[in-house]
Amino acid sequence: MHGIYNFITGPLAWVSWSIFILGILYRLANITLSAKKRDGVVLNYFNLKYALRSILHWMIPFGSVNMRKHPIMTIVSFSFHISLLVAPIFLLAHVILWEEFFGISFWTIPDKVADIMTVVVIAGCLFFAVRRIIIKEVKFVTSPSDYLLLVLVASPFVFGFLAYHQWFDYQLMLILHILSGEILLALIPFTRLVHMVFAPLVRAYTGSEFGGVRHARDW
Repeated sequence: MHGIYNFITGPLAWVSWSIFILGILYRLANITLSAKKRDGVVLNYFNLKYALRSILHWMIPFGSVNMRKHPIMTIVSFSFHISLLVAPIFLLAHVILWEEFFGISFWTIPDKVADIMTVVVIAGCLFFAVRRIIIKEVKFVTSPSDYLLLVLVASPFVFGFLAYHQWFDYQLMLILHILSGEILLALIPFTRLVHMVFAPLVRAYTGSEFGGVRHARDW
């Protein structure tokens, strides 16, 4: 078990991070070339003011008409995404790893807060899965891959929660937590999860189009 731990926290961690970074760069180059080819006119209208206006506005809960029409979805979505980003980055145990590997150290959140955020992410995944099952319009556009993505997202948090509370075999839960996190990291550039990284760019693009071309707001 110790050898597996050393492997997944050593060579495999570097592999997953390399795939993630190179995959993101590839997708960014591909999206840029595609946008120039299809919507070159809109790119010419790219406007920092409209881009930031759109990004900032969509960061405000209930800032758009659609958010106000679906308050439960808005609350769950904001709580889910904030917890999904904040808990893994600012968890004390993860920051210690950052310091060991890269010499980088930064602010951390209390373990209790991270624990609550972990539950929020798991509950959010369950909410999105149930929503895809019971809402007819959403179910119509749902494929098996949507459920698989939810499992991939939830897995590191589920195993991390079990390891932190030392339920079942601690070492096994810790290894499954790290392994599922590395699989998720490597798959982000090649799945719809890439919106975790590109959401601000897409919003800037849309905001520029609405502000600079249509002279309208995009919310």
